[in-house]
Amino acid sequence: MTYKTDIEIAQECEMRPIGEIAAKAHVDEKYVEQYGRYKAKIDPALLKDTDRKDGKLVLVTAITPTPAGEGKTTTTIGLADGLSRIGKDVTVALREPSLGPVFGVKGGAAGGGYAQVVPMEDINLHFTGDFHAIGAANNLLAAMLDNHIQQGNKLGIDPKKITWKRCVDMNDRQLRFIVDGLGGRTNGVPREDGFDITVASEIMAVFCLSDSITDLKERLSRIIVGYTYDDQPVTAGDLKATGAMAALLKDALKPNLVQTLEGTPAFVHGGPFANIAHGCNSVMATRMALKMGDYTVTEAGFGADLGAEKFLDIKCRMAGLTPDAVVIVGTIRALKMHGGLSKKELTNEDLGALEKGIPNLLRHVSNIKNVYKLPCVVAINRFPTDTDAEVEFIIEKCKALGVNVVLSTVWAEGGKGGEALAREVVRLCEEEKGDFSFSYDLDMPIAEKIEAVTKRIYGGAGVNILPAAKKQIAKLEAMGFGNVPICVAKTQYSFSDDPALLGAPDDFVVTVRNVKVSAGAGFVVVLTGDIMTMPGLPKVPSAENIDVDENGRITGLF
Repeated sequence: MTYKTDIEIAQECEMRPIGEIAAKAHVDEKYVEQYGRYKAKIDPALLKDTDRKDGKLVLVTAITPTPAGEGKTTTTIGLADGLSRIGKDVTVALREPSLGPVFGVKGGAAGGGYAQVVPMEDINLHFTGDFHAIGAANNLLAAMLDNHIQQGNKLGIDPKKITWKRCVDMNDRQLRFIVDGLGGRTNGVPREDGFDITVASEIMAVFCLSDSITDLKERLSRIIVGYTYDDQPVTAGDLKATGAMAALLKDALKPNLVQTLEGTPAFVHGGPFANIAHGCNSVMATRMALKMGDYTVTEAGFGADLGAEKFLDIKCRMAGLTPDAVVIVGTIRALKMHGGLSKKELTNEDLGALEKGIPNLLRHVSNIKNVYKLPCVVAINRFPTDTDAEVEFIIEKCKALGVNVVLSTVWAEGGKGGEALAREVVRLCEEEKGDFSFSYDLDMPIAEKIEAVTKRIYGGAGVNILPAAKKQIAKLEAMGFGNVPICVAKTQYSFSDDPALLGAPDDFVVTVRNVKVSAGAGFVVVLTGDIMTMPGLPKVPSAENIDVDENGRITGLF
């Protein structure tokens, strides 16, 4: 059987003018800044002017991802359309895709099948230029930093202690470690340097956590770019870069409005990765979506040990948000991979492999229910090869934890395939009250926070903090950064820091090799294992299949 590609489905959709979508989201036209017919930015003044109450907040997360796929963004969009179909006033809040995965191997972040946000080509490529603005602000700061050193170095910055990197929104391993400033005195001071992907930049985190221009400027000014010869921190504020950076980000800070295939309003804004950053869309977009709908469905990247942990422990803590329900997405195929099957064997019924793999799902469920104390439901993204016996097995296992399982067919059926999930989400929001708590307290020392996340969320035995990281922690605590949240950079493929450890391992130790502060974002970044802040392209990148015809119609984009 042949299926239409995502882009074919999206291009066949008859989109509604964005003004109609704004009206559906209760946004007066005076707040709408159109970017063509089907995209708009919304003036943040709307948040000050509206007297609408916040709706219910639903977080969609997932099991630990595998190459078999889980469909988290697809489920998020399909659930929103399902809620709309059963008569609810609903909005979606999503991240913007990074060009890195679009041209790499993972693909875009606009959903799939009949559960997508559109125009998908625009959203997956340049969209409204937000990421370009973030990259420009990041690199302006880098240029001003190097120029300050070149022009006499009044602040006494030690070139060997510069922590700020340039960035580009592309998977480009060649730029991880470079030497620049070569070519003589007029061309700068030679030093080792490197690039991060834009979505790992602290500017992206600052952008997503800011709730106003004023807050943005305060956060930007606090960014630490390096240290002086006598080991004192140097900030963007010290370099007088704050105003110009904020000017570059002024329009980008306005949330973007688009639509799902079924015309549900979708706020798509910001896009940090969850394995190397905090993995959530912007606070401003989430707040706007909450004001404009009775139900807001949002997602956090990768598995619940990454995106959901950071959504709950960082974003909700900083923004004062409390989810009303959590959806944990999984597939039987992926769980069988966690149970030891190869990708070629996934179409065969195998309750033994499922039994070995299902502890991964159950640990995520237990974390949401017992650590964060939030109502949750498991959404199984059903494939035609899934058997009734396999489905029943998962239902019984989750029932033992007091959690319902709902089958989702949104990829094939859009909102219709999400109606059952929508009804269960409404039931959770209306009938079950959570007692939301975090996985660690802010006043715990940094090392104890890392250990708390490792033991309580990952299920590990403990942490091994390397000597260099111990020194960094001591320095950061002496600088006053001991009482902020932590953002753990870790492989997305395992609860542990070893991507080969599938399922739900428990006798492992997480190795911490680097700890740095994102003073503007307001958290400490903890790098574990071999995680990279600049990915590389695969042997056969998706870019090889993408093309555009003489009419401007793009093909090969999933």
